[in-house]
Amino acid sequence: MQPTFIPSFSVKKMCAGSIAAVLTLTLGACGGDSIPLSAQAGCELDGTTGGEAVILPGAPGAPEIATGYAPKKAVMARTYMAVTNNPTSTKAACDVLKQGGTAIDAAVAAQMVLNLVEPQSSGIGGGTFILYYDAASKEVSSYDGREMAPAAADENYLQWKSASDQTPPVPTTIRSGRSIGTPGTLRVLEMAHNEHGRLPWKDLFDPAIKLATDGFPIPPRMAASISDASTIANIRRDPEMAAYFLNADGSPRKVNSLINNPALASTFSSIASKGADAFYGDGPIAQAIVAKIASTYGGTTTAGLTTLADMANYRAKKRTPVCSSYRDVEVCGMPPPSSGGIAVAQILGIIENFDMSRYGPSALDINGGKPSVLGVHLMAEAGNLAYADRNKYVADTDFVALPGNSWDSMINKPYMTQRARLISTTSSIPLPAAAGDLGPVPLAAPMLVEHGTTHLSLTDKYGNVVSMTTTIESGLGSYHFTNGFLLNNQLTDFSAAPMIDGLAVANRVQPGKRPRSSMAPTLVFKRNADGTRGDFYMATGSPGGATIIQYVAKTLVAALDWKLDAQQAVSMVDFGSNNATLVVGGEHPNIDTSIPAGGLAGDNDALVRGLRNLGHTVNVSAQSSGLSAIVREVVNGNQALIGGADPRREGIVLGDTAKP
Repeated sequence: MQPTFIPSFSVKKMCAGSIAAVLTLTLGACGGDSIPLSAQAGCELDGTTGGEAVILPGAPGAPEIATGYAPKKAVMARTYMAVTNNPTSTKAACDVLKQGGTAIDAAVAAQMVLNLVEPQSSGIGGGTFILYYDAASKEVSSYDGREMAPAAADENYLQWKSASDQTPPVPTTIRSGRSIGTPGTLRVLEMAHNEHGRLPWKDLFDPAIKLATDGFPIPPRMAASISDASTIANIRRDPEMAAYFLNADGSPRKVNSLINNPALASTFSSIASKGADAFYGDGPIAQAIVAKIASTYGGTTTAGLTTLADMANYRAKKRTPVCSSYRDVEVCGMPPPSSGGIAVAQILGIIENFDMSRYGPSALDINGGKPSVLGVHLMAEAGNLAYADRNKYVADTDFVALPGNSWDSMINKPYMTQRARLISTTSSIPLPAAAGDLGPVPLAAPMLVEHGTTHLSLTDKYGNVVSMTTTIESGLGSYHFTNGFLLNNQLTDFSAAPMIDGLAVANRVQPGKRPRSSMAPTLVFKRNADGTRGDFYMATGSPGGATIIQYVAKTLVAALDWKLDAQQAVSMVDFGSNNATLVVGGEHPNIDTSIPAGGLAGDNDALVRGLRNLGHTVNVSAQSSGLSAIVREVVNGNQALIGGADPRREGIVLGDTAKP
């Protein structure tokens, strides 16, 4: 459903609203009255965004906390747009775009601000994947800033303390120094900025330095992330971390209380003036990182083995993106070490064999309506098959080759058709589904629990686009804190066991290797009549650990097959399956999670009940996706950008919101 401009500046024939200068939204067939919307002229915050959602429990071990659902309306802009998971970082990115910066310039500024307002999700102590579209050349580039294992890591690095002490790291692997990979975010941002930036690197740090120096109110998600007793106990282990996140009496800092970070302001100032070398060289920042990783906190924590040489030797990499056709568009995603691009391409390639337009949602509203049983079933089955291949075959291709030495072997049309034939519309595939037979590859890999991140979608007035997913792994990373920022626990995305049933695990630890990821920043392009890449159409992506793949896939299908607008596609019920459990997000207002007598949560919901009748095991726990989407449309003969931010997080959309 797409917005239509009419002379009176009202939007009709739609159930989801788009914000433009002084628009009036008419809900029409969805029911409801006309709602006047205030103008947002160029990056202006209206003071009502973010933080309205109520904290809800998610699944055990879920990637970050679930924060409920606060409905949002689509935003329309003319030439540039920014969507991040926090209003302050969106504002910083939008201001850079307004000043004439590129999408990469905006990404740098936003990431530094996110380090302050969303430290539980990302920061310079973690890693980042970037997809970049250059409008002038029409080329898509992928930039790999994934963390790396230290040179001293052996294949049992996560499994036990040493060859002579074969006991697990303490207090747990994910809280030990063994979990920390050499960070990549600054190197990859610097690489991308050197190639595509317009504004000076040093100026892009100014918003974050000002926030860190002057202070800012703690956002709701940040406050919730440090509030429970087990989290506080882990924070207290690191005195630097405790001093920042806790009050003098040991209690967690509260939402909206003012906090500043002079240590991070100093760190940012050094990096702004000296570049990423200030972080990766042998100076005080790198020394502090290495010392923190080696800390045992009085014998309570197993040390990591990262050295200054590991910091100095870190390299970001420019890689070829995974691009494939889907119906009348081209979809591009991240290559290994991320599994996201291949897995999303597989899901789309499998369901391309079905007429998905027949299985769209009903009762369409601003929240994306009610998904159909067959629509979710087909997506879930495609997900089961894609995750089966992902778990067996995908790892860091600098160390482990894909079948046939190319992802084409996993996403080509004949293979996707073969996999689609395994799907029935009347019953579910018994789980776990088997991986496809892609040749004699003596590898095996387990399904791993992966954790949270954050995502940014950005487009500038030159037509360039960034889809960027950035992470420190678990909420609050490894609970190691230095120089005002948290260090990741990304190495736990490796398999701790190097062998399974006598076979080497593709995703085992090796020195200098990058752990497999599920991050799936995605760009979509129209296709020309001759099959070549046409104009940019859509950017999307999400945090969410291993569930990122299914979040992104449902958003793409919602926009491409079911013709929802950007906000509806993002807001729609989160659903999908990872070859273990089918998730239907119970935080969504269109899902009934009540428990009937003698039944299960969700049995009163027609969608959940229909899926269970097909044989699916359905989990209705609250989801914590952080999806964003920017879609370029032609409105009244003019180009316009339609943006959506996930109602499950604090994010917003900003841009030059004048009439196209």
